[in-house]
Amino acid sequence: MTMAELFEFRMPVWEIVLRGSAIYWFLLLIFRFVMRREPGAVGVADLLVLVLIADAAQNAMAGGYTTLAEGMTLVATIVGWNIGVDWCAFHFPVVARLLEPPRVVLVTNGRILRRNLAREFMTVDELQSKLRQHGIDDVNDVKSASLESDGQIAVIRKKRRDVEVQPGKASLR
Repeated sequence: MTMAELFEFRMPVWEIVLRGSAIYWFLLLIFRFVMRREPGAVGVADLLVLVLIADAAQNAMAGGYTTLAEGMTLVATIVGWNIGVDWCAFHFPVVARLLEPPRVVLVTNGRILRRNLAREFMTVDELQSKLRQHGIDDVNDVKSASLESDGQIAVIRKKRRDVEVQPGKASLR
């Protein structure tokens, strides 16, 4: 293969752009509505799904391309969409609301909202682990804990009221 052949197009550019665009939007929707865990919390099954999706997407996008020019066009299409979507989400709040899932309250006033945990496929043990990472051992110390749109858990502690105990009486400080 000559250098000129490496940079020629054997597939129409519109087809490469269309394939890249279709897969980009398909994966964006999947990750928006299905995958919501933070990157550090990806389990083995999640990782396997990501690898399989990447392989399947590559085959669907590639459509048998064989030259560098076609590969570079495909990568540029995907990067272009990513920049465009980020730009739109920054400048248009309605786009950001569509692309970013709303926060989900998991704990309110020391009470675990099990229905919301189940909806996010999160166990009580996983929640307690996240709370411990925030320095909280007891869920009763939590005013609010939410799963944010980026997959992080945000925690707000209850205000502490120190109790001073003296013989015969107790007072709040």
